[in-house]
Amino acid sequence: MNHQSVAFKNTQFPFPPHLHYSTPIPSRVLFPFSLHPNKTITKSPYSAFSCRGFHTPLLNHPSCSFHSSNATKPAAVKTVDVATLGNLCVDIVLNVPKLPPPSPDSRKAFMEQLSSSPPDKQYWEAGGNCNMAIAAARLGLKCVAIGHVGNEIYGKFLEDLLQAEGIGMVGMSEETDVLNAPSSSYETLLCWVLVDPLQKHGFCSRADFSKEPAFSWMNTLSEEVKRAIKRSRILFCNGYDFDELSPHMIISAVEYAVEVGTSVFFDPGPRGKSLLSGTAEEQKALKHFLRTSDVLLLTSDEAESLTGLVDPILAGQELLRKGNCTKWVVVKMGPKGSILITKSGITCASAFKVKIMDTVGCGDSFVAAIAYGFIHNIPLVTTLAFANAVGAATAMGSGAGRNVATLKQVVELMETPDLNEDDKFWNELLREHLDSQEVTFLSKMVLNGSNGRMKHVTLQKVVSELLPKLKSSQLEGTLSS
Repeated sequence: MNHQSVAFKNTQFPFPPHLHYSTPIPSRVLFPFSLHPNKTITKSPYSAFSCRGFHTPLLNHPSCSFHSSNATKPAAVKTVDVATLGNLCVDIVLNVPKLPPPSPDSRKAFMEQLSSSPPDKQYWEAGGNCNMAIAAARLGLKCVAIGHVGNEIYGKFLEDLLQAEGIGMVGMSEETDVLNAPSSSYETLLCWVLVDPLQKHGFCSRADFSKEPAFSWMNTLSEEVKRAIKRSRILFCNGYDFDELSPHMIISAVEYAVEVGTSVFFDPGPRGKSLLSGTAEEQKALKHFLRTSDVLLLTSDEAESLTGLVDPILAGQELLRKGNCTKWVVVKMGPKGSILITKSGITCASAFKVKIMDTVGCGDSFVAAIAYGFIHNIPLVTTLAFANAVGAATAMGSGAGRNVATLKQVVELMETPDLNEDDKFWNELLREHLDSQEVTFLSKMVLNGSNGRMKHVTLQKVVSELLPKLKSSQLEGTLSS
């Protein structure tokens, strides 16, 4: 990742005058592929692992019980694999002598110094939900980014970048002009990613200094947004959506997804903890997500924050119990690996052993692979192994956005795989759960004398099944490399 050394200038207004626009930005719909519902879709010979031009009906993901009346409605034709909601931002990655001070006023002044003039374009990168969309598109999933970007240089940068990655875009906007909204409210959200000499990271954006979401003027879902959600198999949301969109808007999108049979993925991220103690509307929206999401994705720390349970498996089971729709709870365990918890069992996979260069974007890459396995009904242990591999391949690079792993890099990693096994850690974690549920565990080799409820699946078996299909897809050109 390239970084820029910063020489501070006198504080000016947050953005240069030529970046301001005084009127609302019209909705924009950009697709590098067709969303036409009547288009004939041809199933490829490798359809189990290849997604471009391949439609998978959502047979295994019924609507939530409290929306059971929708079961009689005709299923929507799903021509898009993943739609991301909101959180479209440009990361500006800069070297700084020291990270911003902790006080809000000091941090805001620091950010205004940085943003007094646009930094060179070489330091711009796609951020937020763009990371997940790019990672998913590179695995062959058809993706649409739903969100708002401004009609300025940063918005154009994101539009061009997403289009180059084969990702469609549906702009969010109001049908009518919004009165009394400052022009900055329509600008693309910037996130300043600051790196000090010790390689520690700090983050600043204008959303950090406002009690209202960045796009609080947005109140309704447009018909374009509804069509995009309806045509998608998965709607992916994360906790940072609350920095841009009102809780009402987010709940509206999730409720509409449930209504039209689109599975909801939710990754609360670090914002989950603050949402728990946030406004009444934020708390309500968080509970709605935990109740209606088909798949929850979170770190062990985030799972503990939401449940009060230190054991990640118990925390996952608690989230499953409270979720009306929840089918999977996926807990990211960092360098240890990951756990996938369902009502019928527990699946664990150790992380891949790689030389880590940068962990930014690893979680987004991991989520993209989980979405891949969910859509194509891949065995759970294979899905976890694949997700770990995609996350590890990104960690071997530098940064997110266009720097997330390509399929070629994932294939290269899986050709010579090695697991970062920690038997003591996993034995202690799983010991109390072997008597209650079946546990499936990814291992380097089959272990003798394992408990009867512990099912070992070898890494060699997973790789031998997955790798040929990925290579075939790569050679066919159906996946981006």
